[in-house]
Formats: sequence, C-alpha cells, structure tokens
Amino acid sequence: MDKENQDFMEERIKSVKRRFLNMYKCANAGHLGSSLSCAEILTVTKFAWMRGDDKMILSKGHAAACLYSVLAEDKQITEEQIATFYLNNTTLPAHPPVNKYPAIPFATGSLGHGLSIAAGFGFSSKLKKSDRKTYCITSDGELNEGSTWEAALFINQHQLTNVIWIIDRNRLQGYGFTDEVMALEPLDDKLKSFGFEVIGIDGHDYKALVGLKSKFENTKKPIAIIANTIKGNGWKSLEGKLDCHYLPINIEDFDLLQADLRN
Repeated sequence: MDKENQDFMEERIKSVKRRFLNMYKCANAGHLGSSLSCAEILTVTKFAWMRGDDKMILSKGHAAACLYSVLAEDKQITEEQIATFYLNNTTLPAHPPVNKYPAIPFATGSLGHGLSIAAGFGFSSKLKKSDRKTYCITSDGELNEGSTWEAALFINQHQLTNVIWIIDRNRLQGYGFTDEVMALEPLDDKLKSFGFEVIGIDGHDYKALVGLKSKFENTKKPIAIIANTIKGNGWKSLEGKLDCHYLPINIEDFDLLQADLRN
C-alpha cells in the first residue's frame, strides 16, 4: 500500500469516526461500541474493496450510524440528512432502513438475516454471469442464529465465491461475552467445515484489510474473514465492556475520542 493510498484511507477512517461520534452525541444514542468495532471494516469495504455495482450488507444493524457515515463520506447521504439521525421522521433511524437509499438494499438489524440476503445477491450474480461481489458484515453474536448457518451452507453448496463474509469478532453481544452466551470456538474450524476459506485478521488494521483484496479475485472457495476487533475501540473508559453496547457517550469521553482523531 503506497503512502498516498495509506494517507487517503487513514483520513477516510478518521472522518467516518468523527462524523458518527457527533451523530451519537447529538442523538444521545447508544450502540456507539458497535460502530467503533467495525469502522475500519466498513470504510475499507467501501473505499478499497468495492467497485462498480458491488453490494455491501451491514447485517449487524446496530452499527447503522457507521454505515450512514461511510455513505456520507462517499456523498451518497448529505450532511443535512446526517443531522436528522435518530430524530422523528428521519430516513436515518437506529437500524438501516429499506427503500430509502440505493446503497442500503435491505433493512437489517433483526440479527441473522444479512448473510442470507448476501447469499441471494451472490446466487443472482452467478446466474447472470455477473462479476458483482457482495460484502456482508455480520456480528459474532449473529452466529447464534440458525439462519446464518443455513446461509453458510447455501453459499458453499453453490460455491458463491462472489460473497465475502466478514465477521466482526468483538466477542461481546447484547447479553454478555459471546463465548459465555453461546461458545463459538473453534470458530475457524467450524467455518472450514462449512467449506469456507478462512482468513483471520486484526479488524482495526486497515492496511492489512486493504491487502486482502487480491485474495477475493483468485479464491476457489467462498471466503469468511474473522476480523478480530475490540468493541468500543478507542473509547477508553468502556472499551471491551458490555456497557459500550448500550450507553450513550458522555461529553468527557466524546472530547477525548475526538482529540485522538485529530492527531
């Protein structure tokens, strides 16, 4: 990754985070931890991996603010629309809406549906002999849902190498640590047994994420990326703690996070 592209991506990620931090602060809304764990993933997906009519499905709909911020960074949502986040009659509610923006093809947030949607896109592309790819970002908590594994079986059955599944492995969900709620390990072996090529990576290392793109072109198997992340990454007082799933940010932590992003 050359210096120019590295600087571009680093600034995009900081800009995305600054925007959604302000969105959460103004709305006094929770789920900031969910957005902080996948900010690098969504930004790299949009600005380094996607091309043409590729699709991105954010299955972990609690991180909607991060998705909106990424789309605003790409000028697909205006800053005036961003200012309505969480307000009455907004087109930017707590979870991604349907039929409001072309880049959000399905409503998500009822967890466990996103990979099935992605599988449908992938199967359609294969039938049409299209080179369109579909990138699906799920939480690790969604792996509690049987529909996720049904979709994984379908993807393998039809060898949908045009579906790239990214698991935000932050190890926390609404009721506690994922491995206490429903143990997932050995996750890589489970995914391999379902026919996936499994890639483990630091989900906050944007340079490493960008470098995965070449693998998507030459794979012989569907790809599942285990992106190891930290829930609330950078929110020092609640980083890696369950409370960052629910609590709104206070002014002191907001100022600290914004100061970090200015450096």
